[in-house]
Amino acid sequence: MRVHIAAVGRLRKGPERALIDDYLTRVDRTGRALGLGPVSESQVEDKRGGGMSAEAALLDKAIPAGALLCILDERGRTMTSPDFADQLARWRDGGRQDLAFAIGGADGLDSGFRNKADFALSFGAMVWPHMLVRVMLAEQLYRAASILAGSPYHRA
Repeated sequence: MRVHIAAVGRLRKGPERALIDDYLTRVDRTGRALGLGPVSESQVEDKRGGGMSAEAALLDKAIPAGALLCILDERGRTMTSPDFADQLARWRDGGRQDLAFAIGGADGLDSGFRNKADFALSFGAMVWPHMLVRVMLAEQLYRAASILAGSPYHRA
């Protein structure tokens, strides 16, 4: 199952970019043997100032047709890391070819875009900076792949 991360905003060089690149490289190494990956990343930016609806249109274009859409949203479902790994495995084993994670900008996701999501995932009741959410998602994807592979990375 190919995994796509579509996010609002350009993340340039810096510690967040380095962490994301490291975790996504790890996901690709661990996940391919498990049928997870490769992971691709699309960054979209509304340069015309159209707000959340314009960002939603750009995210929509970045997501492959037919992909299962999982949004990152504070109103979404909170999960343990093993539960997240199990959910990824169920989607993969259910024959999904593409899984897309969408991360909104500083103002979040447009309500119409949120409503068409197949799944909403939350990293807790707190609101996280959208750039940091990318790092957290990349790490959780790697953690999920390592859990499914039986690796000792996850020690819970």
